[in-house]
Amino acid sequence: MIEAHGIGGQADLPIPLGLAVAGAVTALLVSFGVLILAWRTPRYAVPGGRPAWSWLDRATAAPVTAALARALGMVVFLFAAVTAVAGENSLTNPFFGIVYVWWWVGLVAASLLLGPVWRAISPMRTINGLLARASGGDPERGILDYPERLGHWPAALGLYAFVWLELVYRYPDDLGAVRLWCALYVGAMLIGGAVFGNRFYERADPFEVYSTLVGRLSIWARHEGRLVVRSPLANLATVTPRPGLVAVVGVLFGSTAFDSFRESSFWITTTYDSEWSKFTLDNVGLLVFCGTATGALALACAAVGFDVSLRGGLPRVRFTRLEVPHRRLPSVFAHSMVPIIAAYIAAHYLTLLIDTGTLTLARASDPFGRGWDMLGTAGLQPAYWFAYHPTVLATTKVLAVVIGHVTAAVAAHDRALEVLPRRHQVTGQLPLLVVMVAFTAGGLYLLFSA
Repeated sequence: MIEAHGIGGQADLPIPLGLAVAGAVTALLVSFGVLILAWRTPRYAVPGGRPAWSWLDRATAAPVTAALARALGMVVFLFAAVTAVAGENSLTNPFFGIVYVWWWVGLVAASLLLGPVWRAISPMRTINGLLARASGGDPERGILDYPERLGHWPAALGLYAFVWLELVYRYPDDLGAVRLWCALYVGAMLIGGAVFGNRFYERADPFEVYSTLVGRLSIWARHEGRLVVRSPLANLATVTPRPGLVAVVGVLFGSTAFDSFRESSFWITTTYDSEWSKFTLDNVGLLVFCGTATGALALACAAVGFDVSLRGGLPRVRFTRLEVPHRRLPSVFAHSMVPIIAAYIAAHYLTLLIDTGTLTLARASDPFGRGWDMLGTAGLQPAYWFAYHPTVLATTKVLAVVIGHVTAAVAAHDRALEVLPRRHQVTGQLPLLVVMVAFTAGGLYLLFSA
């Protein structure tokens, strides 16, 4: 899309790729060993935090702050709508950068820094609130209660639809196609909000679910009505297990991995030489990557509930008695994958966000190509700093992946201490460790295979 996601490939690593993978896997295994020895009781089972500055607490809780955030979201939404309707069908139209860069990648960076940003600025919530008040209704409550069994499944489907548009659809840079996708999204969100109220956005809006999950890695939270500063891992532990959460995590991780894979020489050669069309193969590839990530995570988390022992020289597998139902284990542990997702998105899309994000801001000053400078940013040019420092970028990618996986291991270990019996706390984590090792090695290989 738009421009290349960046450079910093295998040749730019200061060490061979094999050593980088081996070092990352070793770091993960060593971290697991240290956790087993030094981290014996759960630390994040009870949420808490240190109170933030009183002035910041008052400022963030003030109605005017919420109104300004909503206004900002509506201004960007209306601007994007105007460029979608009246702008040129060209990549110089800032609409493409707003959707693919600011909305998809920038939302991650903003959520990591500030928390669940989309919930605060969501134009869908704003429009739903205005329509509800105009009709005398309550935006918090709709006509029906949101079915708990649906959980985050609608959000998972919405996220898959978006990555399909970006990575598989033949014309992801066609204005009509992207405009239609956004129109369908807006329509579905407004209908869902009218029927189920604001709870629909919390559970089913793909971008709110995405932003909220990543926002759990920020240091900010509200506890008993007060703004607090807490460890990102403590924040992450407050993710509520719901149906469809594993699918959301699988789509986010699998699609990022496929984005790397489809740029590899192997996939390019395969799609060129195959009798099947590239469109068909990309559809299969995206489905396989997302399905494999979801299935591997679900199986590994479910396996946490089994105990393997030897009897008569033969392995014996049996259920471990847990307080948490075994069928809920995948969603109970799914939060531990969020640091991995954030790490791969940061590693894969870093240069896209910086360079193309800057270019989008420049184009936003002249959205219709008439020589305007509405925002005073038309003269901005990307610095392309990483283009001149590819070794720094390659190293940054590896460090991001390693930090993400080690953080995920800590989150999974703490949750295991909370739900597993003491005699099963080590062996019970092994399935998740195996999956994380596979994700580490495979993820790094794919990241540098383009």
